[in-house]
Amino acid sequence: MSEPTSSVMPSDGVLASLRRGETTATELTKRYLARIERHDGAIGAFFSVSPNALADAAAADAQAREGRSPGPLCGLPVGIKDNIDTAGLRTTVGSSFFVDHVPAADAEVVARLRGAGAVILGKLALHEFAYGSTCENRHVRSCRNPWDLARIPGGSSGGSAAALAAELCAAALGTDTGGSVRIPGALNGVAALRPTQGAISNRGVFPITWSFDTVGPMARSVADVAALAEVLAGFDRGDPGSRPGPSAELGYEAALRAELRPLRVGLPTSFYFDEVDAEIVGLVRAAADVLASLGLEPADVDLPGAEDAQVAATRIIWAEALAIHEERLASAPERFGEDVRTRLRSGERVSGVEFGRMLQRAREWRRSVEEVFERFDLLLVPTTGVVAPLAAQSEMIETTRRLTRLTYGFSLAGLPVLDVPCGFSSEGLPVGMQLVAPPWGEATLLAVGAAYQRATDWHRRTPPLAD
Repeated sequence: MSEPTSSVMPSDGVLASLRRGETTATELTKRYLARIERHDGAIGAFFSVSPNALADAAAADAQAREGRSPGPLCGLPVGIKDNIDTAGLRTTVGSSFFVDHVPAADAEVVARLRGAGAVILGKLALHEFAYGSTCENRHVRSCRNPWDLARIPGGSSGGSAAALAAELCAAALGTDTGGSVRIPGALNGVAALRPTQGAISNRGVFPITWSFDTVGPMARSVADVAALAEVLAGFDRGDPGSRPGPSAELGYEAALRAELRPLRVGLPTSFYFDEVDAEIVGLVRAAADVLASLGLEPADVDLPGAEDAQVAATRIIWAEALAIHEERLASAPERFGEDVRTRLRSGERVSGVEFGRMLQRAREWRRSVEEVFERFDLLLVPTTGVVAPLAAQSEMIETTRRLTRLTYGFSLAGLPVLDVPCGFSSEGLPVGMQLVAPPWGEATLLAVGAAYQRATDWHRRTPPLAD
């Protein structure tokens, strides 16, 4: 495999370059559109490209020239996962049921992006109904990993991560139920935030579950993730799952500039480093050493109940996904891909009695994690136990089980988690780590992630695509 190349992206992110006037929204948008045309035929990251992207970028630049702020996102070109509604732009959810669906209104998160001056570049690939981790999709198109086109990008937000890695967009929105921004973030070498459950609105986003779904901002730079999160976070009365968070001492972007406190970082002694490739373990522990050099205090911690948490999250996801698709599955089962249909029917094995037991197991797990956070400020674990698998060897249900092993538990606890790239395997494939905080700890996560990126350059490396 060819060596990765260094990105033209500034070390502090694309948005910082826009704000400094080093580039314009139009220049960036033209560059991304040209790269989509050149490279995306092989990658498959975009389901569709917005015909209004250049006009929207020109409007943002005109505002800037006239001395009017185009908004905090300054014309930043953003890709949107295709289960998030975009007014006037096809939103397929990666399925035959919605392949021609054009929403009349934006999802709340898209409305907030537009209001902050972002340019909507297009709609990004996902697994059918966002219910799988391979991003193989027979209804629209399949997506591959730009680091090795024979490999999957992970999922379900595989298109979002692949587009970022290949520099087809500056930032992206994905969705995360059990790991769907974090897993492709790790497998493609980009940063991804799963926020505290309820911190970002799900209104206008097609659901997988009601309990765990959240929109997650993604970018190659944690600084860009923080800027997106600052725009997206906030109570939405129109979303029954939305929760008002506590008043923050600092905004997310301001937190990046504050001096890091000597935070205690726990590395679990079991489960999260078990059955993980040795190279990945070594890279995550090396990242802990970098954090120590920045003044943080890594130490081992016992975190009981992780295996039970994975089982509980699995059963709850199965049951709720089946409830969401029950009528479609009964009336037109042939319209589902075989993999998704089979996985949905797993929910038939979850009785009401078992569902109740799983909810209690979730409460017990949350209490275990709360007790750990009485002694530690953050947790540090691998995002996945393997690098990106080969597509030819990725049966969806088993691959999803394997890739979500280290992510499900934190979804079950409703915690904020930041995936950050932390190195490359001997095969030249990206590896990611998860930083985990207590509820509403996003500012701390982002500050630590940004400090780590200032000390390393993993996030600036790009796949060796031919230009």
